[in-house]
Amino acid sequence: MLEIILTRHGETDLNAGEIFRGLADAELNETGLRQAELLGEYLGNEKIDIIYSSPLKRAVKTAETIARRQALDVNTVRNLIDFDYGEWQGLPLKEIKDKYEELYRDWQDTPEQVRIPGGESLEDVRNRAMPFVEDAVMRCGEGKIVFVSHRVVHKVLICNLLGLGNARFWNIRLDTGGISRFNCGDGKIVLTSHNDTSYLKPVKNIHTGDF
Repeated sequence: MLEIILTRHGETDLNAGEIFRGLADAELNETGLRQAELLGEYLGNEKIDIIYSSPLKRAVKTAETIARRQALDVNTVRNLIDFDYGEWQGLPLKEIKDKYEELYRDWQDTPEQVRIPGGESLEDVRNRAMPFVEDAVMRCGEGKIVFVSHRVVHKVLICNLLGLGNARFWNIRLDTGGISRFNCGDGKIVLTSHNDTSYLKPVKNIHTGDF
């Protein structure tokens, strides 16, 4: 049996400010660093076999807190890099809603049909991320494998691992630091937990959000 653990990175100032991040290499903020440390502690009692991460700093730093307690290296791969928001990168949500009103409405209603100007579509993400995950799972065979990445990438992976397709993108909530787990065995992939942020609850003043 193999367990897939999909982990979203901790918070950045861009998350907190509802600014589209994409390929911007934002650092974890104070909250994000605390989230990452708590995440490392939370997974520290489990035996992780391999850790893959997006190459962006916010993901790598999060992955390193897990790896440190496992005496593992972090394997960075571009297949897991954040969604390319193109013209939307660096802009706040309110400005996107005003400047790209019709496209943003399409993004909410039919996300599987949208390509962000100068950026990617959800299908592009699926085409680069899913084959990598499938190959990594086959090579690992059994044990536990962690993928640290971003909101859009993990939502796409979750939808496609469940056979839902990208049209169900907005049916998935994934907060900063959220963990989703799948068991792989007997030819089946089974979701066993989703968006787990329970490890943050004992600490006051740490909030999560799906942006």
